[in-house]
Amino acid sequence: MPRQTDVSPQPSSSWWLYVIECSNGAYYAGITNDVARRYAAHAAGRGAKFTRAFPPVRLIGAREYPDRSAAARAEHEIRKLAPARKLVFIDCAG
Repeated sequence: MPRQTDVSPQPSSSWWLYVIECSNGAYYAGITNDVARRYAAHAAGRGAKFTRAFPPVRLIGAREYPDRSAAARAEHEIRKLAPARKLVFIDCAG
């Protein structure tokens, strides 16, 4: 089962699903193997097109997955959720 954390995880062989709150109030979900590096890229305008248009305000949280495939499946699922449900998903203990 995935592990959830409120801090910025260190790079590892694990993959992470992360959720960012953006300047327009929307929640952006993505995957990476280094959350701190990826968040910094979003904040510097080098991330996704969406976060270039609506810069990140804060990292909501991240959940660890054993591999990229599992993280990508979780990302696909979380992107279908309403904003409030995204928060519940990321806050659920893994």
